Amino acid sequence: MERSFTIIRCPSFEDGTFGMMLDDKLPFCLTLERKWLDNKKGESCIPNGIYLCKRITSPKFGNTFEITNVPNRTEILFHKGNIVDDSHGCIILGEQFEPIRTYEHGLRNGILSSGKAFDEFIERTSGLQEFNLYILWAKWK
Repeated sequence: MERSFTIIRCPSFEDGTFGMMLDDKLPFCLTLERKWLDNKKGESCIPNGIYLCKRITSPKFGNTFEITNVPNRTEILFHKGNIVDDSHGCIILGEQFEPIRTYEHGLRNGILSSGKAFDEFIERTSGLQEFNLYILWAKWK
């Protein structure tokens, strides 16, 4: 059986695009990405779609996965962080939504317990060299 993960995103706003990540159908962590800016490299979340994620060793983030086959984009990783400024077009994992006071921008919405969420992600992907990632927006009325 092929392994897959899904990110269901909430609406995008100035503090980023927040979402929930599922392992098969089980939610296990939160996500934070840049807001949608037409897939602009380093400044936008990636488009909805199905992507192949491949295990890599990043010089900066160590053992992680790169999200591949994103149109006109490369080097999109899963990693730790707390606010959208930590993303640079990547996907940050966390356990809790929380306002975070920053030096430059004052109070920003972010995610906490990123290390714990990232460690759980790495544990859930133990033994995998790749997996499919489905990204979609939640439907809002």
